[in-house]
Amino acid sequence: MKMAKSNGKILLIEDDKNLGFIIRDFLELSKYHVILRDNGKDGLLEYSRNHFDLLLVDIMLPLLDGFALVEEIRKKNAEVPVIFITAKSMTEDKIKGFKIGADDYITKPFSTEELLLRVNAMLRRIRRRIPDQNEEIKYKIGKYIFDYKNLLLSTPDTEYRLTKREAEVLSLLCMNVNNVSRREVILKTVWGENDYFMGRSMDVYITKLRKYLKEDPSVSIINIHNTGFMLEVKN
Repeated sequence: MKMAKSNGKILLIEDDKNLGFIIRDFLELSKYHVILRDNGKDGLLEYSRNHFDLLLVDIMLPLLDGFALVEEIRKKNAEVPVIFITAKSMTEDKIKGFKIGADDYITKPFSTEELLLRVNAMLRRIRRRIPDQNEEIKYKIGKYIFDYKNLLLSTPDTEYRLTKREAEVLSLLCMNVNNVSRREVILKTVWGENDYFMGRSMDVYITKLRKYLKEDPSVSIINIHNTGFMLEVKN
């Protein structure tokens, strides 16, 4: 029998067995291949054995909580999209999740339809962001050379390997060098939506890029209050 083509492979880590089964079955009806694990250690082990297109991670997990789990995964893979599933709705928890490397959040109780929409939207954004592997895109930023295709930011003395999202943000700033790049444009282009928590996540990435660029005093990323950012390169 010919198997139906999968829309993607998802690792679901949820300790509420009933909820886990409901989410798994619903996503499988939508042609996703779902692996379910009910604690953080088993989830991390499963992740190390297989490739996944997306992770759905509960925060309050036994053996290894969701925050610690994603921190470990981010040491190995900065790109795989992560959606946290949680009963917590405190702002501090959401900010912590985004700083660790989450891409989205969904708070219990939620409908399976809402979860599916978030999963679909996340994977569409990730797949749209994959650059043409044959396209060479390089920018000169002061004494830096930014190689977008290979995710490299280098000077004659140093080299930084960027994450895909860092490279996307820097690319947008480079395309508009010495002009303002509006916050909402960066958010909708890179994150897919413009809201408070995505904005806080973007601020973390801007801080990282500033650290990479600090070796050249003629280059800076300026915050334009309530508007956006400007990559300033002084001649």
